[in-house]
Amino acid sequence: MKFNNFDKTYNNEDKSETRKDGIVKKLSNPIIPSGLISKINTINNRTTSNKMYAGYNSKTWRATDSIDFEEVIRFINDVLVGKESKNELIYSLHNIFTNKLNSTFTAFGLYCKQSNCINLKIIDKIGSTFTSRVLINGSDNPIEKAFVSNSIISVDNNKFLNIHYLSDSSVTILPLFAVNECIGVMLVGDNSFDFASDIYKLMARYLALFIQNRELSTKVLMNTDTDALTGLNNHRKFQELLAAEIEKARRTSTQTSIVIFDINNISQINKDFGAAKGDEIIKIVSDKIKQGIRTNDSAARYGGDEIAIILPETTSAEAKYLAEYLTYSLSCCLVDDVGPIKVSVGIATYPNSTQDLEKLLILAEQAMFISKSKGYKNGMSTIVCSDDFDFWDDTALSSFASVIAKRHASIGINFDEELVNKFHSEEIRNQGHLIEVVTSLAGAIDAKDEYTKGHSSSVSRYSEALARALNLPEKDVERIKLGALLHDIGKIGIPESVLKKPSKLTDEEWEIMKQHPVIGAEKVLMPNESLHDLIPIVKYHHEHWDGSGYPEKLKGEDIPLAARIVSVADAYHALISDRPYRKGMSNEKACEILKVGAGIQWDKNLVSVFVNISESLYTMI
Repeated sequence: MKFNNFDKTYNNEDKSETRKDGIVKKLSNPIIPSGLISKINTINNRTTSNKMYAGYNSKTWRATDSIDFEEVIRFINDVLVGKESKNELIYSLHNIFTNKLNSTFTAFGLYCKQSNCINLKIIDKIGSTFTSRVLINGSDNPIEKAFVSNSIISVDNNKFLNIHYLSDSSVTILPLFAVNECIGVMLVGDNSFDFASDIYKLMARYLALFIQNRELSTKVLMNTDTDALTGLNNHRKFQELLAAEIEKARRTSTQTSIVIFDINNISQINKDFGAAKGDEIIKIVSDKIKQGIRTNDSAARYGGDEIAIILPETTSAEAKYLAEYLTYSLSCCLVDDVGPIKVSVGIATYPNSTQDLEKLLILAEQAMFISKSKGYKNGMSTIVCSDDFDFWDDTALSSFASVIAKRHASIGINFDEELVNKFHSEEIRNQGHLIEVVTSLAGAIDAKDEYTKGHSSSVSRYSEALARALNLPEKDVERIKLGALLHDIGKIGIPESVLKKPSKLTDEEWEIMKQHPVIGAEKVLMPNESLHDLIPIVKYHHEHWDGSGYPEKLKGEDIPLAARIVSVADAYHALISDRPYRKGMSNEKACEILKVGAGIQWDKNLVSVFVNISESLYTMI
């Protein structure tokens, strides 16, 4: 299916005609509606007051910062030529809106019928991206209202997006309407939306038609439900079958299991022996699985080297039994030059593991990654069910992060958000369990940056030692120890582009980084009443004795003692640790810097006590 105006837009040839007097006249782009140029030519000046990050950056647009709309239209014509993918077009539109129209952020969301939600991608002024899901369930969310009513909705602020450091601008939500259906939404953060409303509306229409056109082209190409190599169902058919089986299991109150087999070392096999050898192994695995499953089971090629099985009316134990049989059968298949076929196996079961289809697949993949990490026992694969592992186990967390990293762009799930949600929903059994969960959570945050691994646990250890040296009550020592573990938990909301930047942060990036204490206190700790006494530690550990710190510029003893203790421990570990730009300092050098900053950045008395115990702490590293 083609749209004639699109074909013209993609043509790289310059559109022009020569008049009889020899003057060459430029022709306008056919996607621009008649009258738009004349309408926007009447707009001579535009003044905005967009702050890059609300509450921190005072930069505003001056009255002389006008927008040349004719230039914008020419820019759009140039930029949109030749765009072939949805992501290319989305980022092009983002650049147009932020660079040419002075919008502060954009967001694009497409409706997923299977999950009945809108998967939203939010892009801020500096290009950092965030993902979110908006369920279509009759809520007051303005995104849902715009989508369901197919109408433009404006909101005074962007707090409903729950992104802490987006500019505090008004938001306009435009439905993406293509031919006869609304396929999603486009959000624009712009306090002066009306000045460029026609351009925004035009681009929303263009994007919707482009996406629908690409999807129709894809459907034409997907004229079969069968994978050519294996003869199994392809991934699309697998999704259809799984949705139907889950719905059936819901109606009949039965269980349905998924088993995912990952063929190990297939990439190395392709590299060493050629793709034909890899295809041979995939074909053998497919044939063995087809022979081993029941007539009402379904097998599909889930990925390049992954085969998945849907097992209706099957418990986790029954699925595991079948998986053991199939892995044994595969281990008996000896392939020339390769040897026995080895696989990693993950299992998840509806509704025991989860009632959400997407989460079910994530859990099955997570179990498969854990299986891969465990390797083989007695020559057999370790088969892992989603019910078998503790979410907060290091291997489980790492596997979960791997799955989300691979899939979040398509399903709108963010690892950090899931981690916090799981933390809030965790039923804490006792103090030991709380410490275990908090340690895992802190470790997951440290793992975002290879140069800060182990940072939280080290700061917790130093803080505990300093608290004990001050002869604080045991209850206070335990609170400080726990708060220090979570002192950087707010970095869960900081984009990795800022968090991992090896060079100096810009002023705007630094303002983002400075928000992590507030994010940690309000987003992570505040919802959990049992952790409220840790909030002062997390929120104020970057305050300075002279009042120059953040977020509230507290001064002297107005800063809670626990936060002052963690501040010293945090600084010490940062000084003695390797960084991308320098090697870690010696204990003597670190203590010298602490002494220089005593009474300015840190509590002078605390620095004095810490320096006395620092040598024993340093030798323990």
